Amino acid sequence: MEEFQGMMRGKTQGVLLCLVILVAIPAYCQRGTFGIDVGQSSDKFGSLPAVSGLVVGIDGEITVLKANKKEGGASIVAGGEIRLPSDTGNHAKEFAIFGGPGFQYRNLSIEVHAQIRKIYLPTGNVDNQFFVRNKMEVLEIPLVLRYRFGPGKKLFVEAQGAPEFSPRWRSAGSLSPLPNPDFDHGYFVRGGLGYIFGKWYAKGTYESRYFKFNANQFNPNNLYNWRTNAITGGAGFVF
Repeated sequence: MEEFQGMMRGKTQGVLLCLVILVAIPAYCQRGTFGIDVGQSSDKFGSLPAVSGLVVGIDGEITVLKANKKEGGASIVAGGEIRLPSDTGNHAKEFAIFGGPGFQYRNLSIEVHAQIRKIYLPTGNVDNQFFVRNKMEVLEIPLVLRYRFGPGKKLFVEAQGAPEFSPRWRSAGSLSPLPNPDFDHGYFVRGGLGYIFGKWYAKGTYESRYFKFNANQFNPNNLYNWRTNAITGGAGFVF
């Protein structure tokens, strides 16, 4: 348990370090955001009942290389995010880093992120029998759209989503974990609405993520099938 907690602290500190570095990058990078969100997450595994709980998110993004407006072309963006639930016995922890090209057309920005996400799935409990799920590492390539509008272009909406690919499994450190299941399909979508107050912004976000695995001996009682929905609100700053 102490070893696992140490790994978790190391993972959290690693992503936090990446986010801090993003914030500390000099102003020539032109644009960046850093924010904290708090809200409620509902997670459901297989036929088990859905469980709701508090979730905290930290995220940041920066334009590492800004495109020349006259010549056009793509900017390069990078960032990361953390999702930490208050109840790790029923909700998954998530850590992600990403990078990719971004394009600007008037008030619309279009980005394509290549991101690595690590998901720490909670242990399943069926009739007081505990089933340890392995950790997932997934490659995601979401399309990210942001549009600014209204007086002063201070209102903004954003949307992103992508299909999920077959996860890479990592040991959860248990002596008797569940076997790794066969991937069927999955997806995630996220949408948000916000307002910019000078160097600060406020935003509300909805996110849904779904993984389905084949029903066989590697996925008993569909314990790996996972659907999570989260509604959060928060604030951050623009630099």
